[in-house]
Amino acid sequence: MLARAQLASLTASISPQSLLLAWIDWCSHLAISPGKQAELVLRALEQATALARYQFDSIAHAETDSGRSPPVPPAQDRRFAAEPWQQWPFNVLHQSFLLQQRWWELATQGILGVERRHEAIVTFAARQWLDLCSPGNQLLTNPVVLQRTLQENGANLLRGLHYLIDDVTRTLTGQPPAGVENFVVGRDVAVTPGKVVLRNRLIELIQYAPTTDTVHPEPVVIVPAWIMKYYILDLSPHNSLVKYLVDQGYTVFCVSWKNPDADDRDLGMDDYLELGVAAALEAIGAIVGAAKVHATGYCLGGTLLAIAAAAMARDGDARLASLSLFTAQTDFSEPGELALFINESQVALLEAQMQRNGYLRADQMAGAFQMLRSYDLLWSRMVNEYLLGERRPINDLMAWNADATRMPARMHAQYLRRLYLGNDLSAGRYPVAGRPVSLGDIALSIFCVCTVSDHVAPWRSVYKLHRFTPAEITFVLTSGGHNAGIVSPPGHPRRQYQLRVRPAHGGTLPPDEWLAAAPSQGGSWWPAWLDWLRQRSGAPAAPPRTGAENFPAIVDAPGHYVRLR
Repeated sequence: MLARAQLASLTASISPQSLLLAWIDWCSHLAISPGKQAELVLRALEQATALARYQFDSIAHAETDSGRSPPVPPAQDRRFAAEPWQQWPFNVLHQSFLLQQRWWELATQGILGVERRHEAIVTFAARQWLDLCSPGNQLLTNPVVLQRTLQENGANLLRGLHYLIDDVTRTLTGQPPAGVENFVVGRDVAVTPGKVVLRNRLIELIQYAPTTDTVHPEPVVIVPAWIMKYYILDLSPHNSLVKYLVDQGYTVFCVSWKNPDADDRDLGMDDYLELGVAAALEAIGAIVGAAKVHATGYCLGGTLLAIAAAAMARDGDARLASLSLFTAQTDFSEPGELALFINESQVALLEAQMQRNGYLRADQMAGAFQMLRSYDLLWSRMVNEYLLGERRPINDLMAWNADATRMPARMHAQYLRRLYLGNDLSAGRYPVAGRPVSLGDIALSIFCVCTVSDHVAPWRSVYKLHRFTPAEITFVLTSGGHNAGIVSPPGHPRRQYQLRVRPAHGGTLPPDEWLAAAPSQGGSWWPAWLDWLRQRSGAPAAPPRTGAENFPAIVDAPGHYVRLR
């Protein structure tokens, strides 16, 4: 176990055995595939010819200085859309890179005999190495950077060096990124007024103060993912989903998970159900009386809530009025590229490392997410800050993203094995209180939201919920990514969504057919969700009290747990 933990610290928690097995599988099958080899040779010759022709035409166009349009490059990519990249020799340089990238995509895919998972790993690894060598990421081969350096006499590089030293210093000393200090929890973000009405070993439950004279009797409880601070749904006042609901006449409760430490190593999934969802519902019931609850879960909080709803349906517990799931997977057979980091070898390595620490560090998760979107989250930022000397001002969502959390060793291992590796939930064998639960028992109306550009919970994976429950499902596909697509208040520019209802016990369209059939609408999906909630809510009445006899108000929101580092 100690040896594995040491290995994990040297390999950024990535299993080298997993990579090696994938490479051997790919390489050995390519070696006995003469047809594929011939195809690759032919493609290389075609690309070399196309590149030579493009280079010749580009030089001829530059020398003649004619008014004719420049030659059309054989490959296009948004990374090289700026005008300096269209000038010789940089146009040829970036075209050579893009053609090589296409060749490797062909080389790593479609080889008979290679396991699908190994093919995906090799393709992903090849893309990461190619991105590392991209001419756009190097000082001497990036014309935009060279142009800026000449214009500023190198001042941009000095600023970039300052930013680099600052970032390295902050990382080594455990400080947050620059600019986070402008978004203090309770002062700038997470400022919707409320009270903490429950605190146990794992959660604080926040009850938000009403802003309307009357409220619907059914409250809304939000269960965020435990891998993030809850206030992504209560960022600044202009984009707070919590404030939006409160201002529309709903009593809102939100779970704030504790940021665990080594003492919490033995907390498991059952604890997250009992101390999290069950404890919150008990407190809400004592505060609001007999009213049912609109349960809302985000990301893995939605997965946890789906498990809880299935267990409640199994046991005849009718306290829920509806179920809303935001970017929440219930089937993990095809969870996207994140699955590349989750296999038996990888989980064993993580378990060894967590056994030593008692938890999974936040930066270990962040590294995996960065690699999924390496250009957007890593390389473009490094070029802009360290080479161009431009540090983009941080916003509230970026500050929240830097306020990461840890995960207890036992719980993290359990959900990786039971959900990702075993896919127990969709198979009907996930145990709660010693007995399996089935999504098929859920009869509640479900409002399910996913996003087009989600690398964490791909929408086609989320869509599989239709297969496992006969309940009515209002399925929404909205523009944006895993976080920005959810934090999408009315008035946000360039937002649109598609919505279609599958009635209870109705047929299920394949995802691509759903995509073609669901009408597209401009704007935020929040008002559509609000209308859906209202259709399932009673007539407004006086707001409930804050807290109850057994659940008195403890402190003002946002509470204590959200501030734990």
